[in-house]
Amino acid sequence: MPVPKKKSSRSRKGMRNAHSALAIPQTAVCPECGAAVKAHRVCPECGQFKGEQVVQVEES
Repeated sequence: MPVPKKKSSRSRKGMRNAHSALAIPQTAVCPECGAAVKAHRVCPECGQFKGEQVVQVEES
């Protein structure tokens, strides 16, 4: 079983893991109702996508 010859420093470990941080999801504004929506997805508030009614949303 392979074993490292020398201990990895905190700096080296941090540089190796630097790319694995979580990113905040990007949001866009729905042109119909103005709600915050993830890009390239149907608006959960009004059910529209690219100006077309895709999903019927129940009003409570």
